[in-house]
Amino acid sequence: MSKLIRIGTRDSQLALWQANTVKEKLELLGYQTQLVPVKSTGDLILDKPLYELGITGVFTKTLDVAMLNGQVDIAVHSMKDVPTLLPKGIVQTAVLARASSQDILVHKPMLDLNQPCTIATGSLRRKAQWLNRYPQHEVVGLRGNVNTRLQKLEDSAWQGAIFAKAGLERIHKLPNTFMALDWMTPAPAQGAMVIVALENDTYNQETTAKLNHEESEICTHIEREFLSVLEGGCTAPIGAFAQIIENELHFKGELLALNGKTKLSVEKTIDLTLYSNFGKNCALELLGNGGTDLMEVIKREI
Repeated sequence: MSKLIRIGTRDSQLALWQANTVKEKLELLGYQTQLVPVKSTGDLILDKPLYELGITGVFTKTLDVAMLNGQVDIAVHSMKDVPTLLPKGIVQTAVLARASSQDILVHKPMLDLNQPCTIATGSLRRKAQWLNRYPQHEVVGLRGNVNTRLQKLEDSAWQGAIFAKAGLERIHKLPNTFMALDWMTPAPAQGAMVIVALENDTYNQETTAKLNHEESEICTHIEREFLSVLEGGCTAPIGAFAQIIENELHFKGELLALNGKTKLSVEKTIDLTLYSNFGKNCALELLGNGGTDLMEVIKREI
């Protein structure tokens, strides 16, 4: 008889959608599951940008503690929220097939980006990339779950706000008035869902590993390796995107100044069989081409 698998999740609509997706997949394989929703620090404190909270893994820490305390067996996260260094005793067990990694601009009618605009986002990466392209615009902070942010946009005088397309699609909140930001390099692992379990829990590791999607695992590993070497986390404007096309691995990574005036990029394609340390090597190349100095500036300014 299979053991009950307690699935820890944040209690936002999107997080619950993700956890329920894992729940359904495990139950289709014959396992018994139960959702255990909890509130994270990132959900409770909405009046500060993420980088000011001073907590690594602001959306995942509460679930990490619950798992280490034995309250839940596994946790489901938006992978882009997960620190590149997992807490001692917790391991990644599966990356589900990735959804869209794209950023989009949800905007008011009659948007004209050639005119002065106010654009909202809580992300340093999105802010820096937007200002790099539209230095004449104002970018303001925006926090909260997806529904809260959409409502804040509707109630404001802002012209638009930036969202991850996957999040809006998952909870059926993608509006008619949005613009795909094809030029914006996404956050590492954006659009991917990850499952974690205790390092000494072989049962749940083996169980959830059945949901792993190898291509998504490889691409997100490279992006997060790039992020880790750059020492980014939530504290620097870093974008990274890897994709597999036939037997080749294509990668693009970016590091920007907080004000968007400086942008450093690296773009490479290799044979898929050579992907080991690829993210690290791309990060080291970028650091050697001005990235080290730029990271020092960023750390002083935050």
